[in-house]
Formats: sequence, structure tokens, C-alpha cells
Amino acid sequence: MSACHGRPPIRVAVIGLGWAGRTIWLERLRSHPAFEVVALVEPDPVLRTTVARQVAEAAMHPSTNELSADSVDLAVVAVPNHLHAKVAGQVLTTGIPVFLEKPLCLTAAEVDDLAAAEAAGGAVLLGGSAARYRADVTALLELTASLGTIRHAQLSWRRARGVPAGAGWFTTRQLAGGGALIDLGWHLMDVARLLLGRLTFEQVAGAMSADFVNGQPFQASWRADDRPVGMGDVEDTAHGFLVTAEGLSVSLRASWASHEALDSTVFRIEGSEGVAELRCTLGFSPNRLGGSLLSHAVGGEARPAEALDEPIGVEYDRQLDALPALLADPASPGQAVRDARWTLDVIDRIYASAALTQAWEPVSTSSR
Repeated sequence: MSACHGRPPIRVAVIGLGWAGRTIWLERLRSHPAFEVVALVEPDPVLRTTVARQVAEAAMHPSTNELSADSVDLAVVAVPNHLHAKVAGQVLTTGIPVFLEKPLCLTAAEVDDLAAAEAAGGAVLLGGSAARYRADVTALLELTASLGTIRHAQLSWRRARGVPAGAGWFTTRQLAGGGALIDLGWHLMDVARLLLGRLTFEQVAGAMSADFVNGQPFQASWRADDRPVGMGDVEDTAHGFLVTAEGLSVSLRASWASHEALDSTVFRIEGSEGVAELRCTLGFSPNRLGGSLLSHAVGGEARPAEALDEPIGVEYDRQLDALPALLADPASPGQAVRDARWTLDVIDRIYASAALTQAWEPVSTSSR
């Protein structure tokens, strides 16, 4: 049994052993001194058998019914998007705190369900993108404070070849709630909230396209997904333009695939006293820009740029570092629900605008 600073480890159940559960969370939790993986939940019998051979120290269950607050201190929920709110709600009502993968939910009704479950079980719900735990994003946040009145923000995550599948549900609107916007866009909105605060937008415009979603060459090969090609009915690219009553504008782009050679992420903040820009690549794709570059300019003069390079995925380690304090923080209850409600409202308004102004359909896989 591991321990951290003399305290007993947090007993964790990992719910969902798909790509995210296995690749992002399971091994990190097993190696982190603050946590002890005591239970695994996965309905698929093949996955249960495979993972059980590798993680003999944890009890394996086909459902969450066997979990209780007496034996589990935290559940990390990494199930498909359409099950996020349902599974997290079930666990919260038993009194077990939950860390929920993004997107926390897909509809306003699911936000309400999560709020009710958190209150009923008296257990905290935690969530949020790991992007805010990156060292380069933290450096940009510190620099943003020197930019004066913020006038415009550009947030863009563009993959070259990165359409996920998740056995087909990622590209099925009914199950995923949307495409690149709700997937990559949730990360971008989380960073926007970190840098700019929880803004209120008076104007929202959006546009969608789906030129790549059903093309085999544009799949996210690093995920080793297994899905039928040509079945997707979601967008692979989304654009949003948001404006507050004070005139602060935010440009948002989320693309699973493009004609670019490399995946890249850009955060650009323009203020009355200067501009700062971070160029990096979020996520796990190996087809990425090398390292991160943070630049700063004032009055036409470039200030020294800072190059930041970290191992891929280290932000998830930092997110785990932060979880014990968040679990104990009396300000945490209700925070994830408020953040999710704000994020989902913005995303829904971008989708609604796109639906009003254009009728788009995914391109058939036969043309790829």
C-alpha cells in the first residue's frame, strides 16, 4: 500500500476500461503515491479478462452495483460520452466522489441530473480538462495578466489526421452529442475559462463541416480504434465566434482532421497592452509540432520567447496531483456542475447557430 505525506492512499475505482481508461488513467493511478486502485468496472467480458491479468490487485466488476463508499474513496469515470452523466450520477448517489472525463454531459437535462446526484449523495463531482495543468498554458496565464484589457482571444486545435472512433460511438451524434466541437472544443473552452474567466456572450455564431469524418486516412491511428468507416454523422471541423457585451471577442476552431501536415494548437490573447501567443499541440497524437513556443509582443517589439517542452501526457499526472486537494476543498461541491453548464451552453449555441445558417452533411467515404 502506498501513502502520500503520511496519509493513507485514496482508494480508487476506475470505471470504463476503453482507450481512455486504460491509456490515460489506469497506469497513472497505479503508479501515483496518493492513490490505490482497488476496483475496476467494465461491462465487456473480453476487456475485463484482459485487464484482470495485468491488474491483479484490484477487484474486477461488470457494473457499478458492487461499489460502495465504505471501500472506495473516488471513482474515475472514463466511459463513452453518452454514459458519462448516467454512470457518474449512479455513483454519486451512493456517496462516492467522482472524477468525470470531459465532456461531463451532453445536455442541459444531464447537467441538472448531475447536480441532483451530487446533492443527494453528498459526494463531490470533479471534472475539467487536463490542458489547464500544462506548464505552457500556466505560463500563458501568467503572461495574460500583463496584457491590459483583453480585446480578443483565438483558441484553435487543428489535427491533421485525428478522427476518433471509440468503436463507432465517437462519430455517432446520438451517442457522442456532437463531433469535434464537443470533443476538442470542451478542452478549448476550459482553457478559455482559465485565461479569461467565465464570460457571458451576447453574440454567438457557428459553422460546421464534415469533409474528413468518414475517410479512412483521417482516423486517429494512435488510438487503435475499431469502427466501421463511413458511418459518422457528426462534424469534423467547427468554427465559433463569440462576443461579450463589452466587445471582447473569442474565435474558436476545433478540427479532428485537416489538410495540414501536423497537429497544432494555438492560444492567442490580444490586449490593450500587448499580445501573447502559445503554439503547441494538445493531446496524445504523435503527429505534432515539436515542443511549445510562447511569444510576447508589445508596441511592435517582440519580447523574448520561451520554449517549453514536456513529455506527452504529463498534464494528466499534474491533474492527479491536484485531485486530493480538490476532494478536500469545501469550495469544490457544485463547481464542476457550474463549469459544465457554462461550457455546454456555449457549445449548444454554436451548434444552434450552425444549424440555422447552413445545411451540411458528412462527405461519403466513397469519395476518399
